[in-house]
Amino acid sequence: MKFGVVYNTAHFGVDRDEVLAYARHAEACGFESFYVTEHIAGFPGARIGETEVDPSLPFADPLELLAFVGAATDRILLGTAVLLIPYHQPVLLARRLATIDVLSKGRLRLLTVGLGNMPGEGDAVGVEFASRGRRADEAIDLLRVLWSGDERGVSFEGEFFSFPAIAIYPKPYAGSTLPIHIGGSSRPGARRAGLRGDGWFPGGVVSPADRVAQLALVHATAREAGRDPDAIEYTRWASLELSPRGVQGFARQGVSRLVIGGGSPDPERRLDELSDFADRFELLSSG
Repeated sequence: MKFGVVYNTAHFGVDRDEVLAYARHAEACGFESFYVTEHIAGFPGARIGETEVDPSLPFADPLELLAFVGAATDRILLGTAVLLIPYHQPVLLARRLATIDVLSKGRLRLLTVGLGNMPGEGDAVGVEFASRGRRADEAIDLLRVLWSGDERGVSFEGEFFSFPAIAIYPKPYAGSTLPIHIGGSSRPGARRAGLRGDGWFPGGVVSPADRVAQLALVHATAREAGRDPDAIEYTRWASLELSPRGVQGFARQGVSRLVIGGGSPDPERRLDELSDFADRFELLSSG
């Protein structure tokens, strides 16, 4: 099992020294990966499910934050959970992602994209909320087309994005593309992972039976599309209180990576929590 951590600026804030300390300590403890979250904008009355979201929460830009962390670390992989891809212009996004990957020497391996579920975010950037699933699919395809092109350029004709031959450089560090994982705890999200994802990272609160059914849908969709379902990584959220028995339960479900959420509001205590978790699972010796 691989273990990652998430730095949620809405909970921890955007203090330079605290971000650096957390990322460097996670790397020193043997965690595989460092994730950040995204929300586009706050607005009065915003809700995620039944939970009202304070519009003053500091959701830092995830790609700027990952570039910052990448410059301050050496080994830890970089990821998003999730990047709200319908709200990003994909030509600009392709270059931003490749630049981070190059500057971090190939560590942007865990880009996870999702749709978002607050209509006000779409309004903020002029994107019709109902179209976000189709936009996401087109944007994922477009990123890969752009990364695969050479100096002769590539053209694209889609529902939302169209352009004549253009070339995007730099390319990702170690090849012509970046892995793209798919977030979401819905049947459309599971199908998207099966069709387009290098990995699946569902969130949300669903029943164990629904989770099993969604994973089966990921695999069935991949097989129908001629893809290898076993090549799709399966990542899940977990807590700092996770036990070895809990890890075994995740492993039996086919999970290969757990991202640890939560943490103390006190910065020093947060680092101690990472150390305690790493010691419990012997991350340094297992790595």
